[in-house]
Amino acid sequence: MALIQCTNLKKVYTVGGEEVRALDGVSLAVEAGDFIAICGPSGSGKSTLANVIGGLDQPDSGSVVVEGMDLAEAKDKQLSEYRNKHIGFVFQSFNLQAHESALENVISPLVLGGVGKKKERVEKGMAALARVGLTDRANHKPTELSGGQRQRVAIARALVNEPSLIIADEPTGNLDSSRGADVMKELERLNGEGITLLVITHDPTVAARAKRVIEIKDGKITETAGAR
Repeated sequence: MALIQCTNLKKVYTVGGEEVRALDGVSLAVEAGDFIAICGPSGSGKSTLANVIGGLDQPDSGSVVVEGMDLAEAKDKQLSEYRNKHIGFVFQSFNLQAHESALENVISPLVLGGVGKKKERVEKGMAALARVGLTDRANHKPTELSGGQRQRVAIARALVNEPSLIIADEPTGNLDSSRGADVMKELERLNGEGITLLVITHDPTVAARAKRVIEIKDGKITETAGAR
């Protein structure tokens, strides 16, 4: 059984009085340990698909079944638990709190989820920072970190709950090519440890690192290929 099974997903938005079919009958199976790149032009539906899989958005119709649970039928509490315990999110803009240290940013999902006591959270946070090589930057604020370091903090935050899936939306979009390559090496290493990766990207060099490449255009999957 697939880790995630998407079946006939449809999502329509109204923009400027016009209907935009962000998802138009998308079906996709994600296996445990996959590294999938979802590619397509701006407005193609790739981020909408990631948000639906991540439980951040609901499709108008169709289903997303994760380890036997249909997200469309899940209660708000179940969805929140799913996002908090099973998914790690990495965003293009890092989404770090400027007034908090790297460690405080990393443990924020634990605080929000009421996980453990302070000592346990700090231990988990430092372990996550160690996985991305940033324990020496634990007390630095985002403004004191480079772009690549900020994205690695964001990856550590995504890892702190030990998720089965990381969804990364344009993770190298705000980085130069060298720092972007470092971030992708880090994500590849995590995939090698067994974490399933779903990367949204318009960058062909990022997509080329994936095991599978899925092209989306006008809300439809137009091509699925093995990158390597």
